[in-house]
Amino acid sequence: MGDSVKDIAPIGRRNFLLASGMAAAVAGATLKPAKAFAQITPQDALATWKATPSITLWPKGTPESGFSAKELPKDWPATFLRNVDMPVLRVFRPEKPNGRALLVMPGGAYTFVSIDNEGVQIARRMNALGYTVFVLLYRLPGEGWTHRENVPLQDAQRAMRIIRERAASYQCDPEHIYAVGFSAGGHLAATLVTAFDEQVYTPRDSADALTARPRAAGLIYPVISQVEGIGHAESTQRLLGEHPTMEATNRRSPAYHVTAQTPPCFLVHALDDPAVPPENSIMMLQALRTADRPCEAHFFEEGGHGFGPSQPELPASEWIDLFGRWLNRHAA
Repeated sequence: MGDSVKDIAPIGRRNFLLASGMAAAVAGATLKPAKAFAQITPQDALATWKATPSITLWPKGTPESGFSAKELPKDWPATFLRNVDMPVLRVFRPEKPNGRALLVMPGGAYTFVSIDNEGVQIARRMNALGYTVFVLLYRLPGEGWTHRENVPLQDAQRAMRIIRERAASYQCDPEHIYAVGFSAGGHLAATLVTAFDEQVYTPRDSADALTARPRAAGLIYPVISQVEGIGHAESTQRLLGEHPTMEATNRRSPAYHVTAQTPPCFLVHALDDPAVPPENSIMMLQALRTADRPCEAHFFEEGGHGFGPSQPELPASEWIDLFGRWLNRHAA
């Protein structure tokens, strides 16, 4: 049941989240976009997702048990995947590989995985830059799993290790594997860069002897804090349960765990984000600077939440060109 879908509903992730729930640049100047991209429909995104080759993360079964599928509402958007019992990587290959791989972790408040705006569309844009893109459909911690707080990280670590082990078969350099995450997926990416070496599952095979550390990572409107009033209540509840202890919230608040080993990070946030306050990115930026880690942050006046790459009328949409240039600098 890895890709659980129903009929498409005409709703965007940004509106759905609102209904349900420095080197820092305060950007205003217009940048010349690298390339104009035609928008695709949710139907096209879903068809592309289904047709794209996949890699099963845990062919012999996931590390945790207790998964419980739930019936989806009749009007549930088909590109918001839930009931994930079999996490996979969808592999999007570029026409002209540049030797680099990118792990993409879509958002969805740890309630669903948004494969359109923060999955397929990101893959299209990064493929055009030469990246081989691996979009992660990760397990959702609130779907009955034991040790729920570790489940997404298990999948992210395993994904990085599989990509690294198989890099040569995709014309990629195992030393040039990057990551990017959005919203709750941004929390997962931030957790990965600060806990890439935390043992959250028993090694299964040769891939698990490899490091899960990305060379560099993008954190796009990420959830960073699990503290009430700063973080995102739904994400915290799904990840940690109804009444998490302070120890549990601190453990999964990545800004508290930045070290000298944390890879370079690129942060993006809109100052008018009504779902995940920009203080989350500011907190992570401060932690990175305190630890003297390479970082870059862009705070846009407008953009809201969940803008991904699909709103070209907003200055915030220019983040992806900035991200591409930043990755080039850190590939050297």
